[in-house]
Amino acid sequence: MAADDQAMTFEQSVQAAIELDAPLNERLAVIAAAVRRLNADFADAVDRLVARLEKQGAGAMAPAPGDVMPPFLLPDDEGRLVGLAEILLKGPAVITFQRGHWCPYCRLNAIGIVEAQQEIAVLGGHVVAIMPERRRYAKAMKAAVGAKFPFLTDMDNGYALSLNLAIWIGAEMERLMGVAYDLPNYQGNASWFLPIPATFIVGTDGIITDRFVDPDYRRRMEIDDLISALRRAR
Repeated sequence: MAADDQAMTFEQSVQAAIELDAPLNERLAVIAAAVRRLNADFADAVDRLVARLEKQGAGAMAPAPGDVMPPFLLPDDEGRLVGLAEILLKGPAVITFQRGHWCPYCRLNAIGIVEAQQEIAVLGGHVVAIMPERRRYAKAMKAAVGAKFPFLTDMDNGYALSLNLAIWIGAEMERLMGVAYDLPNYQGNASWFLPIPATFIVGTDGIITDRFVDPDYRRRMEIDDLISALRRAR
């Protein structure tokens, strides 16, 4: 299959996952199945990356329920600095880490949250997405998913590193991903570090009530679980 045809087929699979009326992780599994069907070598490399991260306990030392969420002050997609303290004055927070605008799993994850925006608002919750990308790409991601919540730029993964969430993707994945994705341009550095996708629910007292941290970026916090966690944080 030609590369252009393969890309079109993959994008069709992503769109099918977006339109599927099912829990988030079932929709994400549609994307993962398409990757394996269209590029088994890449899917196998992802499996090796995940196995390495799991063996190393990646993400295990990230802040846990009962811990105080470390503060941040990061620029949003409009260039305005947004701090955790400011958000918590308004209500409990949903803080979600995404790998980048180029990641179809992150796009679908963000769309899932967008679909629940109204329910989150009724519960008094406020969402912020954190990405290691420059403002123009954060802005593009926000527009692509139709989000009303801000997308913050974590330059050089500084905040993610402080939370033990940033990982090096490894030489193999760097080589394979570099064919299609220009991470050095997106992030403004050549480190090839990404955050482990993670979601934290934080009460107005700054205490984490729930979290989802999984080194396998193909899995994310279910939206129903996010809503339930937000209710507990009120």
